[in-house]
Amino acid sequence: MKHLPRLTLVLFVSAVFAVNVPTTKSAEVPQSHEKPQVEVVFVLDSTGSMGGLIEGAKQKIWAIANEIISQKPTPEVRMGLLTYRDKGDEYVTKMFDITDDIDAIYGHLQTITAGGGGDEPESVNQALDEAVNKMKWSPKEKEVYRVIFLVGDAPPHMDYQDDVKYPVTCKIAVGNNIIINTIQCGSIASCTPIWKEIALKSEGEFVQMSQTGNVVVIATPFDKEIAEETAKLNATVIAYGSRTQQAGVAEKLSVSRSMPATTNADRAQFNNATAGRAVQGRGDLLYDAIEDKSLLEKTEQLPESGFR
Repeated sequence: MKHLPRLTLVLFVSAVFAVNVPTTKSAEVPQSHEKPQVEVVFVLDSTGSMGGLIEGAKQKIWAIANEIISQKPTPEVRMGLLTYRDKGDEYVTKMFDITDDIDAIYGHLQTITAGGGGDEPESVNQALDEAVNKMKWSPKEKEVYRVIFLVGDAPPHMDYQDDVKYPVTCKIAVGNNIIINTIQCGSIASCTPIWKEIALKSEGEFVQMSQTGNVVVIATPFDKEIAEETAKLNATVIAYGSRTQQAGVAEKLSVSRSMPATTNADRAQFNNATAGRAVQGRGDLLYDAIEDKSLLEKTEQLPESGFR
């Protein structure tokens, strides 16, 4: 049996904040000729008090992805994102489904801002229920390491009659081989025992940290050069397919150009480690045609000029 080190809270907390979290467990991955599969879903409280952590996650999401693929053997990673507030706020939940397109997850994360809240309990029950039951996880029969990071600072509303309560969701998660790790931001006393209980019931771990944390961004002398080389690589991208797909590629390139240098360096490291893509997901003709040469024969999918 080979072991994939357990993707505990250390992958999130230590990558984003100056906090050391000990790792005490490991998850077994049966020996296989295929790469290990990892699916990670971040469930983030986006009420007004969570602004610091959300901004930290925006800066360090690629560093987290790099932490995951640094395991040996190198796993293939898919990510999902669900942000929640409470009834009466601008929204209760926003879900961005599990995908191997980390560029898309980064783009979604950029749209999240902190707002609403104010009455302490939040719609944690609904958020967990949707993360476990509505995300497109791989079938539980597949050998996939599945983990949720629940990040927030307030307990769930237990008085909403139409909610699926967290003990039920935790039981379903365990049945579907999904681990739930909990990160409590701040020190609301009523939150701590519930966050611990959620982690315990779903075979995860609990950690508590400051409300805002200290975002760790380490610049290197190479960041500027990496950004320049990334811009050159991005210039080679030829978007193809439907207008929606081509527009999506253009948006990813635009987001890359506006990234801080350190974030762009983390993204470049991830792209280089995952088969040298210039952009994640489909839509780059030069890359996708390597895997599927028939694309060059599908003239209706080619860009307007140069290939017809």
